[in-house]
Parts: sequence; C-alpha cells; structure tokens
Amino acid sequence: MSILKTYSKYIKDLFHLALPIIMGNVGIMLIGAGSVFVAARHSTDTLASISIANSIISTIFMFGIGLLASISPLLSNFRGGGTNVKKYFFPTIGFAMLVAVFSMCIILLSVPLIDKIGFEPKLVSDIKTFMIVSAFSTFGGYLHASLKEFLQAFEIVFFPNFIAVISVFLNVLLSFIFVFGWFGLPAMGAIGIAISALILRTFEGLCLLIFCFRFIKFKKPDLTTLKSAVGKYHELDYFKNLLKIGLPIAVAILFEFMAFNIITIIMGRVSGIYAAGQNIVLTIVTTTFMVPLSISTAIAVKVGFANGSRNFVDLKRYAFSGTAVSVLFMSICALSYILFPNFFVNIFTHDPTLIKICVPIMFIAGLFQIFDGLQVSLGGIFKGIKQTKIVMLGDLGAYWLIGLPLGFVLAFKYHMNLYGFWIGLATALFLLSMIFSIILARKFQKI
Repeated sequence: MSILKTYSKYIKDLFHLALPIIMGNVGIMLIGAGSVFVAARHSTDTLASISIANSIISTIFMFGIGLLASISPLLSNFRGGGTNVKKYFFPTIGFAMLVAVFSMCIILLSVPLIDKIGFEPKLVSDIKTFMIVSAFSTFGGYLHASLKEFLQAFEIVFFPNFIAVISVFLNVLLSFIFVFGWFGLPAMGAIGIAISALILRTFEGLCLLIFCFRFIKFKKPDLTTLKSAVGKYHELDYFKNLLKIGLPIAVAILFEFMAFNIITIIMGRVSGIYAAGQNIVLTIVTTTFMVPLSISTAIAVKVGFANGSRNFVDLKRYAFSGTAVSVLFMSICALSYILFPNFFVNIFTHDPTLIKICVPIMFIAGLFQIFDGLQVSLGGIFKGIKQTKIVMLGDLGAYWLIGLPLGFVLAFKYHMNLYGFWIGLATALFLLSMIFSIILARKFQKI
C-alpha cells in the first residue's frame, strides 16, 4: 500500500504537467483529423491528394520538430543544475527559424519529383500545389513548436496547448471556407486545406510569441542581456547541444515517419484509394497516440530535471510511473479498436470501398497501440537522460530492417496490400519496445 501511495505522487506530478500537453497534442491531431474530415466530404480524390502530399511534407516537417524537441529536455537539465535559462529565449527562436528555412527549401525541392513517382495523373497538380503552399507554413509551425518547448522547460504548459485546442475549431471553419468556397470565395478543393494550415500555423506561432513577452515577465536587464546574448552566452554551444540531443531524435522521427509515409506513397501508386485508407487509419491511431506522446514529453521534462539535479530515485519513479500509465491507456484504446472498428472508420467516411480497406486494419492497429505507447514512453526516458542515439538506432532497425521489409513481402507476395504493411509495423513496434525495455533495465541497475 505504501508503494502505491509513493507512486501516486509521481503519477499526479506527471499528469499535472501532461494533461495540458495531452490537450494540446490531441488538439494538433484533431486539426489533422478536421482536414481529413473536410477533404473526405469534398471528394475521395481530394483526400487522396492531401494524403500523398502530407506523407511527404510531414516527414520533412517532423524532422524539424525532432530537432526542436531537444529544447525542453536540455533546458530542464540546465534548470535542474541551477542555470538561469531565460537567456536562451532569443537563441531558441533563432534556431527554430534556421530549421524552418531548411525544411521549407527541402519541401520546395521535392515538388518536381512528384511528376516522376508515378501517381495517378488526376492527383499530381493538387499534390504539387499543396506542397508549395504548405512549405511556407514551416515558419509559424516551428515558431510555435520551439516556444512551446521553451515554456515546457519552465513547466508552463496550459496556454500553449490551449491555443492548439482553439485551432481545432478554427481549422475546420477555415477548411470549409477555402475548400468549398464559402462567403463568396472560389472553391479551392485540396489547396484550401493547405491555405488553412498556413494561416493556422502563423496564428499559433504569433500567439505564443506574444504570450512569452507578456507573461514570462522579462525584466529590462533581462531583455538587454537576451538581445546581446550572442557573444556572452555562447549561442553556438547552445546550438551544438541542441543538435547533439535533437539530431538523433530528428533522425529517429524521420525513420518512423518515412516508414509510415512510404507506405502511403507505395500504395498510392497502386491506387489513390489505398492512400486515402492509410490516412484515415493513421489519423485514428495517431489521435490516441497523442496521450502517451504527451506523457512521454512530461517524462522527458521530469526525468531531465531529476537527471540534472542527480536525483536518481525521482528519475526512476517518474520513468516507471509514466510508462505504466501510458501502457494502461493504450491497452484500453486497443480493446476499443478491436471491438468497434466500424464506429471509428465511419467518423471519416461512408465509402464502402474505404470501409472495406480500413476496418480489418483496425484489428492490427489495436495491438500496434500497446507497443507504440510503451516505446514512446521509454523514448521519453532516453530524452530525459540525454541518450537519444539509442532511440535513433532502435527506430532504424525496427522500422527499416524488420517492419517495412516484412510488410512489403506480406503486401505484394502474399497479396495482403495495406493490411500486410500494418502487420509489419506492429511487429516492428513490438521488437522496438522490447529492445528499449532491456537497455533501460540494464542502465537503471547501474544507477
């Protein structure tokens, strides 16, 4: 009983930090779900176009998000060691803008390749235009992500995630306006989704920037020091630390997102209907994945602070508590997907062909959820202790050496199509979570 009482304190601490993050991350996914919902209402071709375009854009965009994900663990470690981290405010924004320019250029350079991949000709124009418009949304998106990470290091999490919730409703409204041409505007179809995302990301970034200046309460000496920080606070060292921690995270995310999105591209070449089906299933499972992802973020912050202050008792207890809660939640989600697959798919489409593709995958997605919740929580622990190369190598091995090859064989040799790829992904996540568990168990025995 005393053990339960002890761990309940750590669970409460994690939830105090994680609940607003959950709210915000679910909000981010519901923004994507809203786009899928509106696109599906317009036409299956519109849904297929944005699914293929986003499979490319999101891989590039999330690589940048991975680089920025190093901000809160690094600054939490600094705070735990007694460092004043306000001085890193402007360098954090500068780092985010450099990442935004890099990502925008990669997206734009990818556009000419669309003609050569072999998608259905009727989709190509919308895919290319969607990518061009979306490339310019990286600035607002990365400004929001970097400032959200900066505030998380101070455990200020409510307002950044509240903005994401507001954006859910704003996105649906803007998407309907631009896609269907409400209020006298021309109907833009798939391009309307991209315009909505551009407006939304800019809005989110500016809101957080204003919040930081108004509510962090920088004093005048702070602002003077911050603005002249280039020579005095060794921004290059800060950037190097961000890259040291963030680059393995970014590459791990790249491996993971490329694995999911290359399936969309491969199956999209077979038929746009498979790309649409992949987008629907991914939207469903990723929405619930936002809960353990948020808990993982809270674990990284709490473990990072404990690691910085060398408090290894708290470090282990936060790690165990967060992981247990994540797995329990995802087990409940798994049961729901297995028992009620039609309910979840029917939220997005009533197309009988899409339903026939998606419903069987929901059974595999149920098992997938449990191992996904476990691996992302363990990944949060690795981030907190600044050992992110393990996550990168684990994702590379699990997805690219096991999951995708197995899925490819099942999809095409055994004619299982998209269902075969999801069996491969579920297998990869099972192995990844087992590897992470063994490595962490050995590390914890030594501290």
